[in-house]
Amino acid sequence: MSNTIASDVMTNISEATVSDYFSLLKPKVMSLVIFTGFAGMWVAPGMAQTHPFLLAVAMLCLAINAGAAGAINMWYDRDIDAVMKRTQGRPLPLGRMHPSEALAFGIVLSIFSVMVMGLALNWVAAGLLAAANLFYIFIYTMWLKRLTPQNIVIGGAAGAFPPMIGWAAVTDDITLYPFIMFLIVFMWTPPHFWALSLFANEDYKRAGIPMLSVTAGARKTKIQMLIYTLVLVPLTISPAFLGLASIQYGLIAAVLGALFLIAALRVLSSDDLKHAKIMFGYSIFYLFALFLAIMIG
Repeated sequence: MSNTIASDVMTNISEATVSDYFSLLKPKVMSLVIFTGFAGMWVAPGMAQTHPFLLAVAMLCLAINAGAAGAINMWYDRDIDAVMKRTQGRPLPLGRMHPSEALAFGIVLSIFSVMVMGLALNWVAAGLLAAANLFYIFIYTMWLKRLTPQNIVIGGAAGAFPPMIGWAAVTDDITLYPFIMFLIVFMWTPPHFWALSLFANEDYKRAGIPMLSVTAGARKTKIQMLIYTLVLVPLTISPAFLGLASIQYGLIAAVLGALFLIAALRVLSSDDLKHAKIMFGYSIFYLFALFLAIMIG
């Protein structure tokens, strides 16, 4: 009897490594979150008067919170991750980590990051941080992702919070400029993820995820990508016209946007999936470059 118990205990010992826990945080996604959040902080009035240590704490809280939401996402989606080629190598599908460990890890980090943000900076930023976390977990992951082709459109709001959080960490409020930055990321998200869905369509079909490319087909998805891009580009230029950013920023945004439009048009006019891959890759560069231009002026 004692040998049986010992055997059961041994089989339940986690094989997770530090690297596995780090991968739960979705570091690639986290890099975009950190950068757009830092951009919001950088352009916020009063940033120069805020102690560098507090700015570092705010960025750390933002990064940890985004990673925590990613960990809970992996816990909830472990069944579909196991059948999708691009996610089969994650710790949970591979069986190197118990689901309860991933869930506990995500919950603890979520609470910790919100509390530290509130105590060290302010509760407006902490409230936005909590809202982004809860929106991603409950609205996107647990509700929309498996329910509707609009999952990315609505759920994309979660990833658009960082610029507002960075701004609020410095100013303790939200004004028009950070809201425009929120809208930029929000409108960027659908063409970005739909480009991915075009060349990962079979993965989404196997997992039963109703991405637009699965439910409506490639043609309609490409048209929607172009529509969102057409709305996005003037939105990115608007800070220059509103006097919130320089004319130089407006010109850079216009050039970057023109290239994004060309990428969308190429996707629409061709059945070659290489154009979707190019647009997906460029979309990541586009967001980084756009927010770098925001920081420059």
